[in-house]
Amino acid sequence: MNKPDQPDAANSGAAKRLPRTVVVLGFVSFFNDFASDIVVPLIPILLATVLAAGPVALGLIEGVADALACFLKLWAGRHSDVMSGRRKGLALTGYTLSNLARPLLGLAGSWVTVLLLRSVDRIGKGLRSAPRDAMVADATPPPIRGYAFGFHRALDNAGAVAGALAAAAILAWSDLSLSEVILWSALPGFVAVALLGAGVQEAKANPDQSTELPRALAPLRWSALSEPLQHYLWVLMLFTFARASETFILLFGHELGVSVVELLLLWAALNLAKAVTSTQGGQLADHFGRGALILIGWSALAISFLALSQVTTAAGLWITGILYGLLTGLSEGAERALISDYASPDERGTAFGWYHLVSGIAAIPAGLLFGVVWQVYGAAAAFTFAGLLALLSTALLRLWAWPVRRPFNE
Repeated sequence: MNKPDQPDAANSGAAKRLPRTVVVLGFVSFFNDFASDIVVPLIPILLATVLAAGPVALGLIEGVADALACFLKLWAGRHSDVMSGRRKGLALTGYTLSNLARPLLGLAGSWVTVLLLRSVDRIGKGLRSAPRDAMVADATPPPIRGYAFGFHRALDNAGAVAGALAAAAILAWSDLSLSEVILWSALPGFVAVALLGAGVQEAKANPDQSTELPRALAPLRWSALSEPLQHYLWVLMLFTFARASETFILLFGHELGVSVVELLLLWAALNLAKAVTSTQGGQLADHFGRGALILIGWSALAISFLALSQVTTAAGLWITGILYGLLTGLSEGAERALISDYASPDERGTAFGWYHLVSGIAAIPAGLLFGVVWQVYGAAAAFTFAGLLALLSTALLRLWAWPVRRPFNE
């Protein structure tokens, strides 16, 4: 019988040094998010000012883009398992595609063009996410997987900080337009692609396996997943409706009259807060159990969105935004480490594909619903709705989908 999610005392003295592959992939994510977050926090401003679009268009763009990505994540994760764990090619293709499409948003002349380019960007994310997460899990011993994923999320969030600060500095101290700033995001994106291509080496196949055909896996069915994982993924899908895009926080700031430069600084502060707690959160998840840290993170998001519904000033937005970042960063590594706990080594990519599929399949209705509630009833009602859904998801996690420790990875 599986025991409840608890730390394994036998592993308490395990080495804490992260594998080289994990470190390199962390810096790949740093530079990719450096490029991405020069662009992403400017999208709601670009839509609201240059392209004269509002929250419904933003919700549609983010929802469609994320939904496209989520279906590809399952295919890509599954394909990396079929190819006997050769995952780097898919990850490299995904990073390349995103960093070719994303800078072109600076040339967009309508919100429809933004939708198309943002979708291509997220298709790249769909190709890379599950194989990359599986590469992290493949390279890391089970006792420190929370630490590994927390470290990866910390560098990912640090890249978001660097990108937002770079965009703010350029807008504040140069004559470049929003569109021109977006075009310059191509530079750190190129660094991310080059670093992955040159810095990550996959293990070579054994000579006896070199001529084998791609392996045959069990049929790709939802029913093939373990019952605990199914419960967790159902709750995660509901939680997606609460976890509306963080770009809505920036749109809210714009409605409060906050300047573009200050909004970029707020975005940087929010992601810095997440980066500060991500690594420690992963280590705590290794020690106390994944479920406890996920519970804290989800509860924090619920409280943060409920607090945002009461914000009426820029100062209040800063306080709630930073609080949101500090507390939600704690659970980011735990969410992914939990998937690796449930998955056998030869189906790790598939498990991460299901994780990303379920977390994204509700993206279109979630983004549109949040945007419509905002449009009809106002931002306060939208954030209240999201907060209540997050509380419901947190309760279901604890009462119905509490994680269990799986034996295959030990």
